[in-house]
Amino acid sequence: MEIPQESLLLRVFVGETARWHHRPLYEAIVLKAREMHLAGATVLRANLGYGKSSRIHATKILRLSDDLPLVIEIVDSDEKINAFLPALEEMMHSGLVTLEKARVIFYRGGKAQPPLHDGPACAG
Repeated sequence: MEIPQESLLLRVFVGETARWHHRPLYEAIVLKAREMHLAGATVLRANLGYGKSSRIHATKILRLSDDLPLVIEIVDSDEKINAFLPALEEMMHSGLVTLEKARVIFYRGGKAQPPLHDGPACAG
C-alpha cells in the first residue's frame, strides 16, 4: 500500500471509557479504519487532559485511571480519510476530531533492516 506524499492526518480525541456497540470506541475506530483499508492507525494514551466539560482526567497513584484521554492518529490520502469521516461521525457521540495536512516522508513495512555490522564491536 502506498500513501501519497501530500496526505491528511486525522486525529480523534476520545475518553478511554467511551464505547461503540459493546466495544471500546478507540478499538472500534481502529478496526473500522482497518476494514476500510486505511494505511494504519495508532492509539496514544495521555496522562492528563480535559475536554469540553473542563473536567480533568489524570493518572493517579492510588487508581489505575480516570477515563484517560486517548488520541487516535491516522494518516492516509485525502480521498481515503474523507471516505472514513462519515463512519467516524456515526461512532462519535463525544470527543474531538481534527484534520491537518501531512507530508509523508516514507511509509515502510516488512522485515527489520539488518544490523550495520556483522557482530559485536571489537576493542582494538
